[in-house]
Amino acid sequence: MKLATLKDSTRDGRLVVVSRDLTRCSEVGHIARTLQAALDDWQHVAPRLALIAEGIETGAQPTIRFHEHEAASPLPRAYQWADGSAYVNHVELVRRARNAEMPASFWVDPLMYQGGSDSFLSPRDPIAMAEEAYGIDMEGEVAVVVSDVAMGSSPEVARSAICLVMLVNDVSLRGLVPEELAKGFGFFQSKPASAFSPVAVTPDELGEAWDGGKLHLPLLVTLNGKAFGKANAGVDMTFDFGQLIAHAAKTRNLVSGTIIGSGTVSNKLDGGPGKPVEHGGDGYSCIAEMRIIETIETGSPKTPFLRFGDQVRIEMKDHAGHSVFGAIEQTVRRWGELKSP
Repeated sequence: MKLATLKDSTRDGRLVVVSRDLTRCSEVGHIARTLQAALDDWQHVAPRLALIAEGIETGAQPTIRFHEHEAASPLPRAYQWADGSAYVNHVELVRRARNAEMPASFWVDPLMYQGGSDSFLSPRDPIAMAEEAYGIDMEGEVAVVVSDVAMGSSPEVARSAICLVMLVNDVSLRGLVPEELAKGFGFFQSKPASAFSPVAVTPDELGEAWDGGKLHLPLLVTLNGKAFGKANAGVDMTFDFGQLIAHAAKTRNLVSGTIIGSGTVSNKLDGGPGKPVEHGGDGYSCIAEMRIIETIETGSPKTPFLRFGDQVRIEMKDHAGHSVFGAIEQTVRRWGELKSP
């Protein structure tokens, strides 16, 4: 089953069930007006939505055309957005760029920060920033949406709470990170609003690509139309989503609708830090990793962070080449040049 939220005059939009090929959808306000409302009663609502999804595929259910640019993030806002760092290769490389050693505990105890969840960007919204000097970077990730998770839940119980899977561009401002972390109080200004894929997908829809805690498909990242990354999200993931969710629930209950992110998808190559796509590697899901590799090889980074006018696209395709979640496609714009919301 694939779900999306169409924009309307409200903050939370209206829920629709989307066809597998992402071309058609059915409004389901008589079942649940919003995705959060559906998640709040997921046990009873999900089977009814699944019947709608089946009807769309058989032609028994009336549909309208689905356009990705009309979609908000599946949850336009959420009660909680907690982003992990499951790909320790990424952590190691980014810390190396800051001349910071990586503690051995990072291999057994996941990193996680609590991001802003009061308002997410739509998948086709611009990334609006006041200054290029902030070091604007994309971070291609996978995320899951969970039902209620009790404090102290095991990874096994946590995996059973996963309702939906989606993609995310967790925008980072690399130029603001060092001074902010130096204060010893975590990310805030350096982590602006994130954007999620147009469609969220139930795990059963992913077939063999989903093993219960990891999604084994390449994450396709392009920058200005050029392939930038195709790292496989199921490879080199040190902590699966069950472990990440359990980590988040160690000292608190997680409410239905909580989003947990994987962190930047990152693959090694023959035990090393990977290669750019144009050099035969799987590339990267963020610019920071590319710059680190360039520094290792040549002594200094060559690739700039995002500039005004740059376009980022993040997508995932199944083994038949069909888009699974739709595409996050964003252009970087100067904040002052945009109309007020």
